[in-house]
Order: sequence, then structure tokens, then C-alpha cells
Amino acid sequence: MSDAYLALEDGRVVEARGRVPGRTRGELVFTTAYTGYEESLTDPSYEEQVLTFSYPLIGNYGVRAERFESDRVHPRAAVAREFTEEVVEWLADEGVPAVDHLDTRDLVTSIREEGAMKVGIAVGEDVTPEDAKEELAQCKGMSEHVDIGAQVTTTELTTFEGDGDTTVALVDCGAKGSIVDSLVDRGATVHVLPYDADAEDVTALEPDVLFISNGPGDPENYTATRDLVEELAGEVPLAGICLGQQIVASALGGTTEKMAFGHRGVNQPVRDLQSGKVVMTTQNHGYTVADPGDQLDVTQVNVNDDTAEGLASEELSVITRQYHPEAHPGPHDSLGFFDDVLAMAGTEGNEHKPRVAPSD
Repeated sequence: MSDAYLALEDGRVVEARGRVPGRTRGELVFTTAYTGYEESLTDPSYEEQVLTFSYPLIGNYGVRAERFESDRVHPRAAVAREFTEEVVEWLADEGVPAVDHLDTRDLVTSIREEGAMKVGIAVGEDVTPEDAKEELAQCKGMSEHVDIGAQVTTTELTTFEGDGDTTVALVDCGAKGSIVDSLVDRGATVHVLPYDADAEDVTALEPDVLFISNGPGDPENYTATRDLVEELAGEVPLAGICLGQQIVASALGGTTEKMAFGHRGVNQPVRDLQSGKVVMTTQNHGYTVADPGDQLDVTQVNVNDDTAEGLASEELSVITRQYHPEAHPGPHDSLGFFDDVLAMAGTEGNEHKPRVAPSD
């Protein structure tokens, strides 16, 4: 055990119990998920953030590598009311600072009222509040991480073989492993490319679908991916999840904006505008599509705040989701999205257009 201090952008310094030593900084966010801490901590979308768990006990069913969404922990630090020893050991092995024994309810309330904020953290035997403040002073806003995609993408083309006829080119802006699994489980062969892949890289694979993944940071900073979408729209069917939806919208004339505190959890209700059906979804994003532009239609909205949760264009063969249909962790209400994506491919007699309504 050691001392720990969190210096918040609002001027407060919070004292806590140190579980894993270190000094770091990032954007302070929270998740309401009460399970799935392994998936959350290995989600690349949390890069450059400090993740606070609103559920009071984290680690009560252990740590299993088969649940990981990537090969490392991505948040800069982890915060909880209490971490179990097994989670602490895992974070220590990863070199990720961790703190607990603080009022996370108060912390979450502050984020909801004031928005996601910068934080500096200092954990160790002899740290002081000034150490945390020094970290805070060096903290960048999320939009200032202009090349954050390079921190989470694959470094080379990687192929995952499926047993069907469909080929998917997946641009890795920080993709969760379950997205690849969901496509391969449906027979698709998935070629995972770096986030800065160009049109020549993609067309060389002769894909049936171009898929833009989730990932961290401001979609406006993914200029290469946006250019790729703009160049291939109408030539190759397009799909996207989370950051992928934002990049697709931006490339096709829409606009994006930063949210106050984002959507992060496993209980976000989404209504399909065609069917009227409401599904529960897993989400993790701090930016959203403010205006889809003239080429895309909003097909689904968040019940809580009416933000765009689904976009589509039949003319361009585009279908996107702001939430995570692969839902690891979370509900499986929206897994049919992957069937709809592969239906765009036109292989095995499928029609070459997206289904606007979600599959059951």
C-alpha cells in the first residue's frame, strides 16, 4: 500500500490508497459497467484516458486472458472504490498505476456535472499532491493527441481466415478483438490494415466490404482514414463502429463534436427509427456525429439524448453504428449488425445494400 493523489482539472486534489505505483496523466472518464472490467481495461478506445469504475468492487470474478480485447491495458491509470488483489497484480504486471479507497460516486458525479476532465495522478511511498499537480500541468486534451491512432493500430497487414466467400478490409484505428471474431464467426476473411492505409492498400485486397473500426480520440485527427473513406465511398460497401461511424460521417460531409462526458457502459438504450424497436447496447465514446450531412440518413438514436447511433446510405452502401454490436461485455441485442454488414457484400446471392432495420 502507498499514498496516492489525483489532481483534477477543477482544482481539487483527491487522496486515495495507492495499489500500483507510478505517475501519469490523462482524461478522466467513467464507465457504469458492473461486469467486463477485463474487456474495458484492454479496449484500445481508452488510450490516453484514466478509467474510473462506478461499480464499487472490481475483480470479483478474477482475470482471464481469453476475455481481453487487445494485447495490453490501454487506460493510463485505473480508479475504483476497491480493486481485488488479482486485478492489482495484473495492473502491476502491465505497469499501469491503480488507486482505490476513494469516493468514486463523488468522482463520477463531478464528471457528469462538469464533463470529462484532465487529471494528474501520483502513486508511491513518498508522493505528494504537488507531484499529481505536476502531472496535471502536462496533460493534453484528447483532441490534442493528433496521432493517437499510431499508438493503437496494427503495424502490418494481418489476415484472419473465415470459411465463407466474403472478404472484409478492416482499418484498425484501435479495433476490439471481438469485432474481428464476430466477422470471422460469420465466415468472413478479415484483412486488418494499419489506420493510415490508403486506397491502393485496400483495393489490392479486392474486399467486398471496407470496415472502419472503433478507436480512441478525436475523429478529425484520423485524416488518412477519412481520405480513404472519401475516395472509396460508392466503390466498396462501407461499415463502421464507434469512431468508425464518426470518421465515415466526417468523410461524407457530416460533422462531429466532443460530448460532455460521453457514453461508457453496457446499458445505453437505442431506438431504431424504422422499426421502433429499442435495444440495449454497450458504448464507449467521447465524440459523436453532430450532423450526418446530406449523404447519410440517421437510422437509430440514443433514447437518453437523441444522439445518432446508426447511419446508412442505400445509394452508397453504407451502414454504421455508434455503439458496439459485438458487446463484450454487454447485451447481445444488436449482434445482427454483422449479418447486415456481410449482406452488403453481395456474395452468395446477398443483395448489395444495407438493411436499415436491425436484425433480431
